[in-house]
Amino acid sequence: MGSQILRRVLGSPNSSRVFSSFNRPFSSSDFSSNMIRATLFPGDGIGPEIAESVKQVFRVAEVPIEWEEHYVGDQMDPRTQSFLTWESLESVRRNRVGLKGPMATPIGKGHRSLNLTLRKELNLYANVRPCYSLPGYKTRYDDVNLITIRENTEGEYSGLEHQVVRGVVESLKIITRQASLRVAEYAFHYAKTHGRERVSAIHKANIMQKTDGLFLKCCREVAEKYPEIVYEEVVIDNCCMMLVKNPALFDVLVMPNLYGDIISDLCAGLIGGLGLTPSCNIGEGGIALAEAVHGSAPDIAGKNLANPTALMLSAVTMLRHLELHDKADRIQNGILTTIAEGKYRTADLGGNSTTTDFTKAICDHL
Repeated sequence: MGSQILRRVLGSPNSSRVFSSFNRPFSSSDFSSNMIRATLFPGDGIGPEIAESVKQVFRVAEVPIEWEEHYVGDQMDPRTQSFLTWESLESVRRNRVGLKGPMATPIGKGHRSLNLTLRKELNLYANVRPCYSLPGYKTRYDDVNLITIRENTEGEYSGLEHQVVRGVVESLKIITRQASLRVAEYAFHYAKTHGRERVSAIHKANIMQKTDGLFLKCCREVAEKYPEIVYEEVVIDNCCMMLVKNPALFDVLVMPNLYGDIISDLCAGLIGGLGLTPSCNIGEGGIALAEAVHGSAPDIAGKNLANPTALMLSAVTMLRHLELHDKADRIQNGILTTIAEGKYRTADLGGNSTTTDFTKAICDHL
């Protein structure tokens, strides 16, 4: 069952790939003789350690990637209104592909979220997260195989908040037809090209009739163009209950921003946590920024204890986006084989291996 799930989610060398985006301007022939420049944000906390693991694995696998590294600054850049520099954003725009480690934003300090800055400035409109059971790693469920697709640019995360009067604050939820159609079109296109049979639109339109109502209207409009795909609408609270009872009921889920933030983390919990979950953000014009979605874990930073799996699997999605399928398969198989064998696992996976030992074991399997 595990191997069948992996083949369906991640594909075979001759099949469509999970994170191939629209109108990719590159072809596989470009990669055989040229190094590809990709932006790397090592991030905060454990970020530099796990980013080093990715670089080590890439070197052993002889992946033709040249990293252009950018770090979070210690002062706010007025051009981005965050600690991300304008030069780092220009790097992603220029390279059109990148990998991001965990970034921490101080809570309640008035700073613009680093992740929100990336999504807004680069117009990363869809966050795509595969959630599948890993062979050899036992959790409560053995047959999880679903994809969450989250609208990434608006909703409750539009950042429009103000104080009405003392003691009363207001936050605006923005839903637009353009953004809703765009993410719905991506979800259905994704389902069709990856052999998926069902798309579920997650909402709370029974309460938020205008905003979520518009989102559903756009999803229905797109669904009419894909009669071969089953379309359904599920209220967010009922969706959470159904996922916990039987995640096999779902295939591809598409939803507004806040719901996607919650549901995608819930789904990660079904298969072992955020430390095992890859993620990729898709932007217009073929930009793809893969990322580890877990936190920066400052409590274990620098202690050689971090699990680099999520960032490595996200790096694999970046390679698939670049159509470097052979390299992606080698690295992916090395990661999954290491976890399945159980000899080298970090503490969060029930083992006592260091980041260095776990990374070396993956390299040995390459």
